[in-house]
Amino acid sequence: MTKEQLNTFLGISTLNIVEAMQRIDANAHGILFIVNEKNKLLGTVTDGDIRRWIIKTGSLEVKVSELMNKDPKIIYRKEVKQAHDFMKKMHIRALPVLDSKGKVVDIVLEDEKGEVADGKDTETLHEVPVVVMAGGKGTRLYPFTKILPKPLIPIGDIPIMERIIDRFVEYGASNFYATVNYKKSMIKSYFAELATDYSIKYVEEDKPLGTAGSLRLIDDKFDRPFIVTNCDILIHADYADVYKYHVESGNALTIVSALKNIVVPYGVIHSKENGTITSMEEKPKLSYFVNTGMYVLNPDLIDKIPLDTFFHMTDLTDVLLAEGKQVGMYPISEDSFLDMGEFEEMRRMEKKLNLKSE
Repeated sequence: MTKEQLNTFLGISTLNIVEAMQRIDANAHGILFIVNEKNKLLGTVTDGDIRRWIIKTGSLEVKVSELMNKDPKIIYRKEVKQAHDFMKKMHIRALPVLDSKGKVVDIVLEDEKGEVADGKDTETLHEVPVVVMAGGKGTRLYPFTKILPKPLIPIGDIPIMERIIDRFVEYGASNFYATVNYKKSMIKSYFAELATDYSIKYVEEDKPLGTAGSLRLIDDKFDRPFIVTNCDILIHADYADVYKYHVESGNALTIVSALKNIVVPYGVIHSKENGTITSMEEKPKLSYFVNTGMYVLNPDLIDKIPLDTFFHMTDLTDVLLAEGKQVGMYPISEDSFLDMGEFEEMRRMEKKLNLKSE
């Protein structure tokens, strides 16, 4: 590993959570090794550590030193030949290599053959219903959507809806529902021609019903929490962990939420009464969690959705909060949320997936 590559895995203990998440996104291996000014290893922070902290506290201001693992798995330079065997045994994907003074001199990553287990549970969603909301017109992608329905717009050479379904299939899902309206016959025809190991039941809207309204049209009765996703997003997360979190948390509804960082492109003025300026801040960065459009719902929530009424997931959330029901979020990083709702985002999605744009 070159020095430049190594530096993408290293961070100092004064980084806050947002900064740590950005560095973890940059190295794309889910971990950051915390070092001092001489690159001596102090601990590790993973995307899972950050997620659990946010769920527990809701705080983004804390320094990574508050939540890092101060006793990480390591290997010394003289033992590096045994690194992959050790990683496979311990089920880890990145292992720091230290010299005799505890300085990080290299990092061993899982090899290209995937010999280091990633721990993915491929059967978690085996009997979990997954609903893909595929009825919208995709007006932000006009004129593409004048010809094709949004679910069939290709990302690379594969339609976005097929990519979404394939991600769930990796975790054992095989029971899909698709709410359809605009150009629904094209969607049905495309998937009818595919040879797949999963089934899709179509739920037809006669009119737009919002992001939740069409769920009332599903005839089947679900006996377990089910997943709903928009048809224009890809979520890079452990779907098994998302589902497990929902079940164990006691949430009625779980919203997968992505960190969004916004830089104000101006100097911001802070003032008090009479227009007196107290301070100025140059191009501050604001951080918020946004709704990605992926949800896990308990089955009884379907009965709370009014029949034949335009009704969004945000409306359902408001109903639950008013009733005192528990609504939770599963946080992911900004770079783990890909939205193809606009042309610029489509290009970012192709780049993230290492696809060549035409």
